[in-house]
Amino acid sequence: MSTLEDIDKLIKETLTEEESKFYDELDEQGLWGSVKSIFEGKLGWLAVIMNIVNLVAFGVLVYCIVQFFTVTETNEMLKWGLGILICSMFNAMIKLYAWMQMDKRAILREMKRLELQISSLSGKVNEHS
Repeated sequence: MSTLEDIDKLIKETLTEEESKFYDELDEQGLWGSVKSIFEGKLGWLAVIMNIVNLVAFGVLVYCIVQFFTVTETNEMLKWGLGILICSMFNAMIKLYAWMQMDKRAILREMKRLELQISSLSGKVNEHS
């Protein structure tokens, strides 16, 4: 880990103060920061709607589970069991979408860091030429 910290320190030394501040903002986020980032940007409204739909699907899932254990006929159990399966899959797909969005944002943040490093290095090379 010390080599990564040394590299970050070396990069910050080559950046201007403004670039260094921007570089610090692109640092890795924690879990809550990543979750919060889903709701920002152009598709933030979609994340809000998907979470509302996910809550509704979870409510239907709980209702299906309760009904599954209260019915006595096998056909009814199969119907409620299918509802449980569909709601569970629906919830899982929405969660996977959210995790993919968090991963996408992390990758974009790293790409911006690389772009900043490359532009800084190209500026230093041009100065020394």
